[in-house]
Amino acid sequence: MKAKPLNLTNEVEQEEFDAGLLSESYIVSAKAGKAIELPTCFEAAVREDVIRDAVHASRANRRQPYGHNPHLGKRRPMPGMKHSVEWWGKGRGVARIMRKTGLRTGAEDPRTRGGRRAHGPKVEKDWSQKVNSKVRTMARDAAIAASSDGERVAARGHKFEDGVSFPIVIGNYVEERDGSKEKYDVELIPAASSTRKFIAMMQGIGVGADLERAKNGRNIRAGKGKMRGRRRRTPKSILLVVGLRDGLAKAARNLPGVDVVVAKDLCAEDLAPGGDSGRLTVWTKNAVEAME
Repeated sequence: MKAKPLNLTNEVEQEEFDAGLLSESYIVSAKAGKAIELPTCFEAAVREDVIRDAVHASRANRRQPYGHNPHLGKRRPMPGMKHSVEWWGKGRGVARIMRKTGLRTGAEDPRTRGGRRAHGPKVEKDWSQKVNSKVRTMARDAAIAASSDGERVAARGHKFEDGVSFPIVIGNYVEERDGSKEKYDVELIPAASSTRKFIAMMQGIGVGADLERAKNGRNIRAGKGKMRGRRRRTPKSILLVVGLRDGLAKAARNLPGVDVVVAKDLCAEDLAPGGDSGRLTVWTKNAVEAME
């Protein structure tokens, strides 16, 4: 399988008035370059079941245990066990329930008011799932192949212009300023206004609409979820795969819904959040070469 990397040209314009210079504006144009051979993972069979199992296992392995500590007597009593109690013994015609010392009030029993929980959560519970390394690699390759299918990407809800060919690979990057041209490695673009440059790049290659979709789609969760550290929900947008975490990665990570991952750390969950394959993915040429 072959793909043509997109060579980007950024025309930088800046108007000057009596009061001073305005902020720079960027117009990026993309031109297909020489075709390159893609790694075999881009042609793997799309196994939705394997992708889903791998993603769910990854989420389960990150799940944090919760619950009370084991009961250790007076040193660290668990909720509902913080009482001084006694048992009256048999032969009184009453239930064999611990009573508060000197009183008839029951305590420390699941059936009593203020008693302990019958079967509360325990920190010893283990939700982790084992996934073989070959299955994990198969899931990653299947997710890569799914992200190279335009129909699957559109079915997942991503927005992009007609004529965009998948997979999207970024090649060279050139800035034109005042008639002079300066060539950069796309992953090492200068830090000045780099986020605005990244937005212009995505608009130039035809996927800028998906950035707007994620930005406008942020909402507040319903119910108690908003009180537990995840008040806002942001739709997943572009996944940028780079070979080196440098200027381009720092520029893209500021945008809502955009995730950046180094090629060597790529996994199925990055490419198929929630187990749904077909995420809109943009590769750099260095990242594609690193996958080999």
